[in-house]
Amino acid sequence: MNQLTPEGGAPIRILIVGGGCAGTATALRLQQLLKAQLRDGRVQITLVEPQPYLTYQPLLAEVAAGSIDPRHVVVPLRRVLPHCRVLTARVTGIEHAARLVRVDGASRGERPEPAELPYDILVVAPGSVSRTAPVPGLAEHGLGFATVGEAVSLRNHVLEQLDLASTTRDPALRQAALTFVFVGAGYAGVGALAELEDMARYATKGYHNVAADDLRWVLVEATDRILPEESPDLAAHTLAELRDRSVDVRLSTRLESATDRLMCLSDGSRFAARTLVWTAGVRPAPLLRDTDLPLDRVGRVRCLPTLQAIGPDGAALPDVWSAGDCAAVPDPAAGAGAYCAPNAQHALAQATLLAENLAAVLDAREPAPYLPDRLSCSTSLGLGRGVAHTRRGQLTGRRAWWLHRARHLRRLPSTDRRIRVLTGWLLGGLFSREVVSLGTVEHPRSEFEAGFRQ
Repeated sequence: MNQLTPEGGAPIRILIVGGGCAGTATALRLQQLLKAQLRDGRVQITLVEPQPYLTYQPLLAEVAAGSIDPRHVVVPLRRVLPHCRVLTARVTGIEHAARLVRVDGASRGERPEPAELPYDILVVAPGSVSRTAPVPGLAEHGLGFATVGEAVSLRNHVLEQLDLASTTRDPALRQAALTFVFVGAGYAGVGALAELEDMARYATKGYHNVAADDLRWVLVEATDRILPEESPDLAAHTLAELRDRSVDVRLSTRLESATDRLMCLSDGSRFAARTLVWTAGVRPAPLLRDTDLPLDRVGRVRCLPTLQAIGPDGAALPDVWSAGDCAAVPDPAAGAGAYCAPNAQHALAQATLLAENLAAVLDAREPAPYLPDRLSCSTSLGLGRGVAHTRRGQLTGRRAWWLHRARHLRRLPSTDRRIRVLTGWLLGGLFSREVVSLGTVEHPRSEFEAGFRQ
């Protein structure tokens, strides 16, 4: 620790804002690299996150399909970061000029207690939020897909629509219940639709009057291709497979209105649907607007390839680092002026390099640039189906699906969770699929309250 040791023997205070994939992976790697310094008190690491856990988002599609228990993609931060101080609080502002972060305690039902956290080194990794649009009816009828709660709720909703279609005598209501619309054809949208279509197709075996061919799945994408993060060949293969499964993929099409659950598309189509899932991209966490950090036009922290924030003079901003969805990190392979896409693969790889570069700078060594590795991209398209890149080429089908699962099992930042997820997968291969809706858990007091109205 040669370069940034404060005077008077005070510890170096590293503050990580955000406990998502990037923030947690950074803290985990720093725990390994700075083990001796953490043990003798020369370094202190604090992580601030509104939730006391990390949600491993790449596996949310399998949560929605019922292949994974929701609890197993949630990683308790305090358990995996025993050498860090974890604060369950919401960041309300960052003032780097004064080396202060303002937070409000994440109390439930009580007035938050504001506080200020001083730091010596800041890691900005609050991630992103869903990028919504002013589409009429979207706020009232749309469903998100970024949290465990939303994944479970979507699963329950889809199964409830099958129940509704099976019992109603209204043909228009039946058709609307069996129509499922997804807007956005990135990893999240394609993965969620493919997994849920596979699950719903299996679930129809339990209904005497609902067949798999009765289901209508519509994927709406504003651009001229799906999976922009993938190679054109794999994107084309995925598109062909979805269409072989009777998924209605609308490219170069936008959702213009969803008022009263009537889907109005820019290609002139009009149809009723009781399920509208919005996965049309993300935007940087809004809290970055309340900072004096250098942001680009979309609100991301401007970064050098070394993941150091860029100062007004174009050089590294002293002691500020960033990674993940909120960071504008150059992607040289995508061309001049291009930046890394906001996905978990980049977030995890950037976080690991960020921790290594930070430790290098503390030891008076030069940091290394981030070089994206697209050969580790993959996605699941339902049980036994997937697409993946490898260093030897491209894979599709069952081999790609196994590789996709193996990759994410390895990246899941908890040995306990890895074992639980693997056990769930193994048991899922031995027993029939679980397709029971537990929608009542979303309103646990409804039955109790009904007793007072009778």
